[in-house]
Amino acid sequence: MPVVANAIKFGTDGWRGVIGEEFTFERLALVAPVAAKVLYDTYYSTVGSRTIIVGYDRRFMAEDFARAVADAVTAVGFDVLLSESFAPTPAFSWAAKELNALGALVITASHNPGAYLGLKVKGYFGGSVSPEVTKDIEALLTQGVPKATNPGKLGKFDPWPSYTTGLEGKVEIAKIREAIASGKLTVFADVMHGAAAGGLARLLGDQVKELNSNRDPLFGGGAPEPLPKYLSQLFEVIKTHHETNQSGLTVGLVFDGDCDRIAAVDQEANFLSSQILIPILIDHLTRRRGFTGEIIKTVSGSDLIPRVAALHNLSLFETPVGYKYIADRMLVSQVLLGGEESGGIGYGSHIPERDALLSALYVLEAIVESGRDLSEYYSDLQQQTGFNSAYDRIDLPLASMEVRSRLLQQLQTQPLTEIAGKAVIDCQTIDGYKFRLADHSWLMIRFSGTEPVLRLYCEASTIEEVHKTLDWAKQWAE
Repeated sequence: MPVVANAIKFGTDGWRGVIGEEFTFERLALVAPVAAKVLYDTYYSTVGSRTIIVGYDRRFMAEDFARAVADAVTAVGFDVLLSESFAPTPAFSWAAKELNALGALVITASHNPGAYLGLKVKGYFGGSVSPEVTKDIEALLTQGVPKATNPGKLGKFDPWPSYTTGLEGKVEIAKIREAIASGKLTVFADVMHGAAAGGLARLLGDQVKELNSNRDPLFGGGAPEPLPKYLSQLFEVIKTHHETNQSGLTVGLVFDGDCDRIAAVDQEANFLSSQILIPILIDHLTRRRGFTGEIIKTVSGSDLIPRVAALHNLSLFETPVGYKYIADRMLVSQVLLGGEESGGIGYGSHIPERDALLSALYVLEAIVESGRDLSEYYSDLQQQTGFNSAYDRIDLPLASMEVRSRLLQQLQTQPLTEIAGKAVIDCQTIDGYKFRLADHSWLMIRFSGTEPVLRLYCEASTIEEVHKTLDWAKQWAE
């Protein structure tokens, strides 16, 4: 058992592995009761409940793995509410808070390819547990949890109604519905075969045009991640629609596998990452909704974010990459919005959890109330702040973990002083290595903790400069 236990590690949001290799029924039956016990030890004195929410997404056998979690957790004496259907991960975080549970255990591998499954652990407050809690889970795995003399009760619930009702109350839902019904706004939603399927239709009606709604555990041979390389169908559909319908505004919304990450596509079929959406959302929620509070960004977030925050006299807080760091901050500070470059955005008006469906509603509200296409809105913000930039990120596979170690050692012992012909003026090491360059651009080099992958991020004045810097970084790594 210790050998198996030591191999189970929690990353930036949960434990994940290849189905049938790292992620098996046997190992899940070990992890789930331990996670429940740690939730109890950490939160019972606060919440006074022994109930655990168990949910799942649409991946291969996800409902079977969820049932195994429910059985393993009831066997050690906890009550379980098991979802009757797939749903977004934030719906289960919402349920944990609404139903006064200790927390939630969610079977999902988020944006990873179809070979993967995983387990996310959520707290009673409706967000990811802290790194300290996941460390406690890892530490207890070698001991396990004994079966209880009196097993817990198993019940079932529908996660959708309470969640969607909660979301409806946070936006001007009638205005969005009217804009869609009248043809002023056409909405396409690429749910990438994932747990967002049917979500916008529940909120806004059947006129939302949903793509890739069917369950496909192989995700069309790609991954359910909101990146341009997986969105050729959406680009084509929007381009065709815009060419034949010039009267209203058009937008595409993209959701990852468990519906906690979002991206968008404008009516000219340009991809808009959260680096673009976050500044728009800050401006909209401040200017039109009167929201206030701190803005939280991860270290890989765009430099436009602090400029828009300053435009509205909002304070800024920066964290390492990983939404759990944002969630931790949301529990102790009055927050307007917290966001990460990979698409996770959460709100102080909601639970401390990234929520792509709520983000989608706020994006639609911003379009309806401003009467502008998203790219036009973004350009206006660049003009107001006097800051123009482009951004891109690449994940570079390395030959081995040994190569990873060698590159890491090189960064530690031979600090870079020049990148792509530009002097390095500062290096931030809150998470990886973020180099600020003499022309105000930046390059961030960050290593995956679990696989031989190098993540390279860059923001510069033009996309040509971005790609020039990323090409330099690739050559450096190789």
